[in-house]
Amino acid sequence: MGSQDSHATDSTNPLPSLPTPATRAGRDGLAAILARPERAVIALDFDGTLAPIVPDPDQARAHPDAVPALAVLAPEVAAVAVVTGRPAGVAVRHGGFAGVPGLEHLVVLGHYGAERWDAATGTVTAPPPHPGVAAVRAELPGLLDRVGAWHGTWIEEKGRSVAVHTRRADDPQAAFELLREPLTDLATRHGLIVEPGRLVLELRPPGMDKGVALLDYVRDLAPASVLYAGDDLGDLPAYAAVEKLRSDGLPGVLVCSGSTEVTELSERADLVVDGPAGVVGLLRTLAERLA
Repeated sequence: MGSQDSHATDSTNPLPSLPTPATRAGRDGLAAILARPERAVIALDFDGTLAPIVPDPDQARAHPDAVPALAVLAPEVAAVAVVTGRPAGVAVRHGGFAGVPGLEHLVVLGHYGAERWDAATGTVTAPPPHPGVAAVRAELPGLLDRVGAWHGTWIEEKGRSVAVHTRRADDPQAAFELLREPLTDLATRHGLIVEPGRLVLELRPPGMDKGVALLDYVRDLAPASVLYAGDDLGDLPAYAAVEKLRSDGLPGVLVCSGSTEVTELSERADLVVDGPAGVVGLLRTLAERLA
């Protein structure tokens, strides 16, 4: 279980007080970050973690204090990465990450790691798109019409994947459940998988998830510790990756950007904070401790 995102200040220590993880593994992970910050990797989801969830994902923007906090923290640690299901370029624009002093070495791993944006070059690298995405895109409107789930649902084009959102439907959860099976069948026919999230079902190629992306990124850096923060079901593979790294002897911290829509993460997290504002507060406090 995760801890609360409050922690009494030590009156004998003038440095800002960090929240205490509820687990021994989490406490060890945080201690390792504080002991050797120059070898720590900080990895973060975007939507629901750095940016509040909004009805229209095109309107999602990073919390106003997220970039300032990251710009102070990044020079103190080995690396900072944003790991997201969004296209990397979209996350960069919505996050306001480009051209920020202090974030010269930020990396955005988009489309679950299929795309990579490096602040150092300002470019995105990626393999060719999966052909099944175009086929699914063409069939989706007809499928939504046939199952009677068109009203209030909408399709988000994500380039290398396609997502169907039900948040605007009259009964969002009922629409979500109605669509789960037919969308899974459609995805399977075209060699894709369905990734469920917070009132969204994303059809995307198999073989990449946030856990694979995080492991590949971390292993290239050979750090001494890692922190991952997320909020949704798509972040569970990244949680599993950190747990795998911990079993291999690498200290790590699992942070949950808490919500009432998803409880699976909070049950596995070392530390639970109050949504993106809580994540930003944690990053800012960590930066102040390390600066």
